[in-house]
Amino acid sequence: MSSVPVPPPKCLLKPLVVPFRHMFGPGPSNVPPRILQAGANPVIGHMHPEIFEIMDDIKSGIQYMFQTQNRVTLAVSGTGHTAMECAIFNAVEPGEGVLTAVNGIWGERAADMAERIGARVNTIVAPPGGFLTNEEIERALAKHRPALFFLAHGESSTGVLHPLDGIGQLCHKYNCLFLVDSVASMGGAPLHMDQQGIDILYTGSQKVLNAPPGTAPISFSERACQKIFNRRTKPVSFFLDLNWLSNYWGCDGKPSRVYHHTGPVTAFYSLRESLAVLVEEGLEKSWERHKEVAEYFHTSLESMGLHLFVKEKKARLPTVTTIVAPTGYDWKEITSYIMKTHNLEISGGLGPSVGLVLRVGLMGCNSSKAHVDMVLAALKDALKHCHENKL
Repeated sequence: MSSVPVPPPKCLLKPLVVPFRHMFGPGPSNVPPRILQAGANPVIGHMHPEIFEIMDDIKSGIQYMFQTQNRVTLAVSGTGHTAMECAIFNAVEPGEGVLTAVNGIWGERAADMAERIGARVNTIVAPPGGFLTNEEIERALAKHRPALFFLAHGESSTGVLHPLDGIGQLCHKYNCLFLVDSVASMGGAPLHMDQQGIDILYTGSQKVLNAPPGTAPISFSERACQKIFNRRTKPVSFFLDLNWLSNYWGCDGKPSRVYHHTGPVTAFYSLRESLAVLVEEGLEKSWERHKEVAEYFHTSLESMGLHLFVKEKKARLPTVTTIVAPTGYDWKEITSYIMKTHNLEISGGLGPSVGLVLRVGLMGCNSSKAHVDMVLAALKDALKHCHENKL
């Protein structure tokens, strides 16, 4: 009798084949050859001095991208969800209050995470495709007196770019930390962490940065660190404990770094290279390019007779556009047709926008007028060939 009764899977005896696709959904985005090549460098130890130097480069790049001087700035080993949990798990203790702004799925997810660690959670809900006023936010802060207020700056499920000015000051007025999710907006829309009074800010590698998914830049203000490093209880997650992470990333001023976990070294290579690309272009130029391309796309969509889900121009996310699903068509048929015929990914809605919208992401290297024209041609073709429901 064989000592390995489970036979070797035949599928793994075939070579790996991955197709190229135009990734114009809400993420991940296409990874340019330069960043792919960076990730193919040799693997070295996660505690080697060369890796620490790369990590220091990453920290500097994140500080520039976030426009912050926070010393506790690093990249979590994981996607944006991991950074969201890192922020909430460290900043909130059981029984403390959390207020989340819900203008799409990410506010819902933040509330869920906070509830799981025993926080008292309240929500303030924006209308579909809309945003909250500072007056509404201040009323909720005054009523609930939370320890933490969560807001998604770029809400990829609804296509909303939420205004940030003044909210940090309101949070500090009520002795509350301000946590911002910028996964879909970072690098594509103006954001100034220090100037706007943001206490915890995070993003993901796979959107505007055009790096593979798997690393999540995050930064903590001195105000946030004061609360986090003086907790009464340990954070619920060892893996995401900021005491350990800040040492591994050389943020705590200690003379040596202690092993915490095996960092994804090849992902660090890719993240460093993606930050280098952003630095070479310049943050302000990146913001302006994404704005111009989005406006070109939005004007073209309206000239086709399509409607944008976010009515107010100032609140439209330049990286992810939500288009009202064309009346009479099955949105699933449209996205499937475009994938099959044009090898191009666009997406349907997510969370509160399911069934209501088509979502098109134009991020980083994908944000160009040539790519807009490619998407428009695919949409026109789909509307011509997909079955319109006459009922």
